[in-house]
Amino acid sequence: MSEELPSREQALHLLFENGCSLKVVNHCKAVSKLALETADILKERGLKVNSNLVEIGSLVHDIGRSKTHTVHHAVVGGKIARAVGLPESVVNIVERHVGGGITNGEALKLGWSKGVYVPVSLEEKIVSYADKLIENGQRVPIDVSIERLVEELKYEAAERVRSLHEEIEGLIGECP
Repeated sequence: MSEELPSREQALHLLFENGCSLKVVNHCKAVSKLALETADILKERGLKVNSNLVEIGSLVHDIGRSKTHTVHHAVVGGKIARAVGLPESVVNIVERHVGGGITNGEALKLGWSKGVYVPVSLEEKIVSYADKLIENGQRVPIDVSIERLVEELKYEAAERVRSLHEEIEGLIGECP
């Protein structure tokens, strides 16, 4: 597997080729736009961010939604990303973007194989964060995502999203 990233056009083609709906593709485009804006701000603040990785990772982060719309789309997407030869850095974004991350205990309960399912790199965190700020192709306040997780009784995920928000906000100095 190469660490070479596909182009934006190739990434979008992968979504369609794997059966993602237009709604999912448009969501991925919106997440990518916001993630790149966030990456640009962080770079202006002097942080080292791989914008190409942010763009491609955010475009394909929901490739698993071609098969399922449950939380399992993260691991399903990881399998698809590996099967089509995407770099491990992109696979990590796909597998680690949901709910601000999935803990080892949660992964075990979900029946996932042992692995790391919380965003680690700055690029992974940017994509996970941007994903929580886009609903129906539109930017929403982070509180909307947090409140939905609380309503679904996903308190730990809500707290992880809140922490991710505070971390990114702290790095940029204000909400992107």
